[in-house]
Amino acid sequence: MRIVYALLCVLGAALPLVAFVPWLAEHGLDVPLLIRQAVATPVSAFGWADVAVSALVFVAFAAAEGRRLAMPRCWVSLLGLAVGVSLALPLFLWLRQ
Repeated sequence: MRIVYALLCVLGAALPLVAFVPWLAEHGLDVPLLIRQAVATPVSAFGWADVAVSALVFVAFAAAEGRRLAMPRCWVSLLGLAVGVSLALPLFLWLRQ
């Protein structure tokens, strides 16, 4: 499973960044614009709300599971949230193996 989780880490980092990097190159780190565009339509607001809740659930899960298993460096997976849950979760699962 470690290979599957590693491949999912690559995919989970690449797909969001392929969409975000061109936006970042065009607009820079314009956080107010990012938020406006993120909630511009009900569908996009739904998507971002889902991702935000998933990130909170992941933080709680990673903290509890990391403590339960006494995982060294389980906090490293939280850094994956800088890209998104799509990287953070498979990274945590890879570290847990």
